[in-house]
Amino acid sequence: MRFGMTTKELKEKYIKFFQSKGHAVIPSASLIPENDPTVLFTTAGMQPLVPYLLGEKHPSGSRLVDVQKCMRTGDIEEVGDNVHLTFFEMLGNWSLGDYWKKESITWSFEFLTKELRIPIGKLAVSCFAGDENASKDVETAEVWKSLGIPEGRIYFLSRKDNWWGPVGNIGPCGPDTEVFYWTGEDKPSDLTTSDNKEGWVEIWNNVFMQYEKTSSGKYAPLKQKNVDTGMGVERTTAILNGKDNVFNVNELNLITDEVKKVSTKEDERSLRIVVDHLRASTFILGDQRCIAPSNVDQGYVLRRLIRRAIRHGKMLGITKPFLVGLSRIVVDEYSSDYPELKENQNFIEKYLGLEEEKFTKTLNEGQKESFKKIKMLLDLNEKVKVSGFDVLKAAKISFDLYQSSGYPLEMFLEDLKDKKGLDKETSDKICKDVGRLISSHQSISRAGSEKRFKGGLSDQSDTNIKYHTATHLLNMALRKVLGDHVRQIGSNITKERLRFDFPNPVKLTEDQVKEVEKIVNDIVDRKIPVGCIILPKEEAIKKGVTYLQGEQYPDQVKVYFVGNDLDSAESKELCGGPHVSNTRDLDHIEVFKQDKIGEGKMRVYARFK
Repeated sequence: MRFGMTTKELKEKYIKFFQSKGHAVIPSASLIPENDPTVLFTTAGMQPLVPYLLGEKHPSGSRLVDVQKCMRTGDIEEVGDNVHLTFFEMLGNWSLGDYWKKESITWSFEFLTKELRIPIGKLAVSCFAGDENASKDVETAEVWKSLGIPEGRIYFLSRKDNWWGPVGNIGPCGPDTEVFYWTGEDKPSDLTTSDNKEGWVEIWNNVFMQYEKTSSGKYAPLKQKNVDTGMGVERTTAILNGKDNVFNVNELNLITDEVKKVSTKEDERSLRIVVDHLRASTFILGDQRCIAPSNVDQGYVLRRLIRRAIRHGKMLGITKPFLVGLSRIVVDEYSSDYPELKENQNFIEKYLGLEEEKFTKTLNEGQKESFKKIKMLLDLNEKVKVSGFDVLKAAKISFDLYQSSGYPLEMFLEDLKDKKGLDKETSDKICKDVGRLISSHQSISRAGSEKRFKGGLSDQSDTNIKYHTATHLLNMALRKVLGDHVRQIGSNITKERLRFDFPNPVKLTEDQVKEVEKIVNDIVDRKIPVGCIILPKEEAIKKGVTYLQGEQYPDQVKVYFVGNDLDSAESKELCGGPHVSNTRDLDHIEVFKQDKIGEGKMRVYARFK
């Protein structure tokens, strides 16, 4: 079945439909979550809305719709198949304590069958089967049945399949209902588990946040029941056009065509990896938060994506620099929806060019070392008359090259093939052994990183709220001490400290640190009220509020201010909240650490004494 729809048409149709149902359009948030250490990137449309899902009032109202840019890197090794992407766009609509299951499901059904003209016979739905923590979601199934979904196409699946959240250890969560589209031509098969979905593709997910997981592990009824829905733009567009993979959408096809022009070899997996990683890297570099390649956090992921794109470009026979040219396609195709790409185009091209130059040099040097190690290995085999090839030794050489210089296994195998005429069986054995070594290494790395990303604003703890307010005061104090060039380009809060990133060429001197601390702590001692007001965006900016440059804000914005009124406030920022009601609720802070995090960018850490 072919519907002839582009991603642009799908997005416009979706937004227009939910606007007709009373939803306000809100802009996409940054790819870098604000004050949330649970994840490195925004992985879903609901993530920037956590404070509002927990009761904060959204300036645009209780019904919202948007297209959110998202990044998920957990399946990065799977990119190259038909369904996995690192960067993607997510359509979403929300009810913040407004409508509930009946309205949400009815509108989902109406959009799919009336607006997109999908036959009911092509659809199936799954609902939560219930467990010891929450009951079976019969209510949802009954709504689907009333709309015409046959009982035989309504499946009750486990928590693994039909439960969402929380983000982190605690917070809002609840059952969901997923909508599947049958891509086959024959009679649809039963949808019995998450592992038995061949032929079925999930295109829509309605999450019903009716519980809050508490710190004690209990599932308490949520004071404000919310609905969160999601639909992947690329996946749905491909399906509606009768395509079998997410790379068959116009924007990705344009990049693919350009990659093919400069390639001398054919490899579909490598081609898709270059296309996906290039688009993802362009969006990270073009984000409002000014993320550059580095060896930590988002910068590390960015560097990994760029290097993987270069590696697979080399495997396609690309010999000249190619990333900057491809990034211009991404900017041209997406900047109407995401103007920050055009605004940050020089930044994008600068770092793609630098990384490509550096890593290409690394690969060339790595290949010299690879040839040297392979010769030693072959000489040793010949010298000791080894029967067969020393697979484990080869695997260890490959792993060491990967660890020391990032030289990829695929390229080592190509080198080995050139020198020895490697057969597929031996190649597979080496891959298996290298995989074991890498898995062991990653397990050790993950054990350390898992401890870092816990908590987050989603738990709304008193300490987190206090640190959130203190971040505003720190921003204000840094501007007073260093100058108006200071602005937030990133922040992160845990229960132990706050972290604040801002443009500045050098670290603060000891005297400057003391002055910043004094300004903040004096405001704490003065016991100043913290207020909130909703204003038109342009009016708020005219009143001198601090905001994230490059961030897209809705027409109505929330302004938190520290003072008796907005005009005389010590600090005033566009922010979703939440915050303390008076600075007397805060403790004194101390700045205990500083880092340089890139060209002209600094990071300070502060904690309560």
